[in-house]
Amino acid sequence: MLKVGVVGLGRMGGIHLRNYTEMPGVEVVGVVDVDAKAREAVAARFGVRTFATLDELLAFEPDAVSVCVPTFLHHEAGMRLLDRGVAAIIEKPLAATAAEGEELVAKSREKGVPLMVGHVERFNPSIERVKSLLGDDVISVHIERVSPYPVRIQDVGVIKDLGSHDIDLIRYLTGSDIKAVHAVASASFGKHEDSALIAAEMENGVLAQITTNWVTPFRSRKISVACKSKFVVADLIAQSVTEYSPFSETDKTYSVREWPVVAREPIKAELTAFLDALRNNTPVPITGEDGLEVLKTFERIFAGLNK
Repeated sequence: MLKVGVVGLGRMGGIHLRNYTEMPGVEVVGVVDVDAKAREAVAARFGVRTFATLDELLAFEPDAVSVCVPTFLHHEAGMRLLDRGVAAIIEKPLAATAAEGEELVAKSREKGVPLMVGHVERFNPSIERVKSLLGDDVISVHIERVSPYPVRIQDVGVIKDLGSHDIDLIRYLTGSDIKAVHAVASASFGKHEDSALIAAEMENGVLAQITTNWVTPFRSRKISVACKSKFVVADLIAQSVTEYSPFSETDKTYSVREWPVVAREPIKAELTAFLDALRNNTPVPITGEDGLEVLKTFERIFAGLNK
């Protein structure tokens, strides 16, 4: 039986908590939030202990904790958990700055405590299918992730909120780090950017482009990967994947294959993988170092935007 907790009871914290309560072999020893009404709501729904401070949760000696507080609080909560030997899964992005991310990674190494970052799109079944279809002949990756303006986001712009998913995905899908990255962005409705185009060249030569914004009246999450041997398209919301063969000179057409994808809740798969790694003493699938690379990429992007 693994003892787990959740820090932060906003939208993501509530999803983490629900999933933990549905898992066999897991005991939720408590949840933390400064908002008394949020604590009352989850206590009534899930029957779990609630606390106003992290110290109160730590007194129950959890094995693992989900950190789902606002980004600027990730470093403080993560450092305290790791220093106490508690494995942590921190919602993306890992921290507010690369310097804070480096401290979290260093503390994880020092204490020998697992640290995972919640880049949940890796557990989207359509992404897993796309990854399985790719070989070493990838030419380019294009990702579109757009939405209406989110009232819930106040502390960061679209690059750090939505773009963090796709900066991680281009590293994951290409199996390569980012060699060069450039971006253009605009802020139409607030102090943070709400529309951005990001272009990158990977160390292995693959080109990547990310289109992201909060100015579209609907949600869209799509990815296309051009390879020498195929062209792969995925809809991350519909969880569908289509593969196109190279153009046939004989038939003057492309062959098309719809790949089966078993729909599931990505966060449940993510948390299951996290806890399985703890049980089996194996590396977590998305490391602190992975999250740190995203933070370093943010800083390269914003350095270019602020010139």
